[in-house]
Amino acid sequence: MKVKFDTLPTSQQLEEELSRAKYRRRYRSILRSTVYTLITVAAIAVLVATLLMPVLQIYGSSMSPTLADRDIVLSIKKSEFNSGDVVAFYYNNKILVKRVIAKSGEWVNVTPEGDVYVGKTVDDMKLLDEPYLEAKAMGDCNIEFPYQVPESRVFVMGDHRDISVDSRNTAVGCVAEEQLVGKLVFRVWPLAFFGEIN
Repeated sequence: MKVKFDTLPTSQQLEEELSRAKYRRRYRSILRSTVYTLITVAAIAVLVATLLMPVLQIYGSSMSPTLADRDIVLSIKKSEFNSGDVVAFYYNNKILVKRVIAKSGEWVNVTPEGDVYVGKTVDDMKLLDEPYLEAKAMGDCNIEFPYQVPESRVFVMGDHRDISVDSRNTAVGCVAEEQLVGKLVFRVWPLAFFGEIN
């Protein structure tokens, strides 16, 4: 049986076909490389977000006006916290956000008017400067003041003192250092309020 060819491909057609085949191979190689790079970057981002800089969403209004419901914030893992730091901590399988008022060994006093005093001893307590508050209040309190913060714990309060359930109530109490997730440093959403958290 004879096979009949009407026309043989020209050298230009062969070159074009070879060029198309090389382009397809190169395209597949670049696509595969891009996908692997994206997967690696995503895995690193997840590890960083989980281990070093957790991203959290705020629920509720106990930290208003500093933070509002549905704000998305970035935190950093730390071992040392200072008075005034906004922190996240584990409580009953949830993460709560409050402000550090006093550290281990310090004394705290909250007056019926909502003024907060902190000091190393009962005699040297000073009025805490709290420019982040809109209104002072005694709030939901069932502990006796003055109160000394236990060892390896921090005393925390929400910025919306009327409604916040925090260290003033034994339901939450002082937060153990191992419960702390990290310090909140940036609000990333909504974009209109993007910036550092004070």
